[in-house]
Amino acid sequence: MNISEIKSALLSLSLSERRHLLSEIQLKDKEQLEVYSCQQSRRELLDNKQGVCPHCGHNKYVKFGFKSNSQRYKCKSCFRSFTEYSGTWMAGIHSKEKLDDYLGLMMEEKSLDKIKVALSINKKTAFDWRHKILASLSDTDKDNFTGITESDETFFLNSEKGRTITHRVSRKPGGSSKTRGISNDQVAVIVTQDRKSVLALTVATMGRLKKVDIENAIGSRIKPIQTILCSDGHVSYKGFAIDNKIEHHPLKAIIKQHVKNGVYHIQHVNSTHNRIKKWIDNTFWGVSTKYLQQYLNWYRTKEMIKNRNDKLKAVTQKVSEDITAYQKYKKLDSSYKQLISTLN
Repeated sequence: MNISEIKSALLSLSLSERRHLLSEIQLKDKEQLEVYSCQQSRRELLDNKQGVCPHCGHNKYVKFGFKSNSQRYKCKSCFRSFTEYSGTWMAGIHSKEKLDDYLGLMMEEKSLDKIKVALSINKKTAFDWRHKILASLSDTDKDNFTGITESDETFFLNSEKGRTITHRVSRKPGGSSKTRGISNDQVAVIVTQDRKSVLALTVATMGRLKKVDIENAIGSRIKPIQTILCSDGHVSYKGFAIDNKIEHHPLKAIIKQHVKNGVYHIQHVNSTHNRIKKWIDNTFWGVSTKYLQQYLNWYRTKEMIKNRNDKLKAVTQKVSEDITAYQKYKKLDSSYKQLISTLN
């Protein structure tokens, strides 16, 4: 049904019916604005004294007028001023009236082409907004692992999607490496989760996994006594467990050992491996290695809120809290270069 047909259908209604429909639409718009507005969520956070200065991290600040319709604040510690958007993913975005609609479409996993048409924005703008939002999800809810904790690595083929390839023959989506086994063409992702659904997804290195990669990925979140580690028989996990004095139960694939003592296994993380790869391949037709960690953050957030009825509200609140998101977005290039430098 096009706009003309909708208009004709509305005009065919009686005056009272049109008024009733209009009031319902206005009420729905008001509810969505109050519950899901990114800008409103951010301003309420600061006005309720739950934020901090993006310059020095101090939590004492006062309102300091307006700048381009943005509420300004002044820090009582460093005496610098900032707006409600400073440091967040919304910093520097001009068409802020489209942000709530954008976030809703992104949560529905609409393609960039569909978002571009729906919001009348450039495709590059739609792409940039996506990764600004994802940058704000990297540090949310990083609890320690407790009890039986499974960890295993999986591999993604190195991808330079979106770039012009000159140093090698281009691969089609779903292609394979010319080198057999684990090679520098592959990106190691460490997946760790306990039986309470605390989940970590970390792009670790290019090629084979090393002990230091495991330490960097989960070392700060695993504690002696609190954690029992289950992994495959990779020697790096053994060394990591010894260094951190953690009880360790390796599964020996060579003898087809899938479960140990009826309780120690890595079947949950192996299932997570499969779901992540299907989601990335089917939804996005693969993603560039440069942005792989961003999409893993997205997947982890999806898993965290999958049982909530107010998913959009939950994400809106999460992405409105991070005052380092803009800096992390700007560092995507350097993070990718650091990953590539780990080539064995």
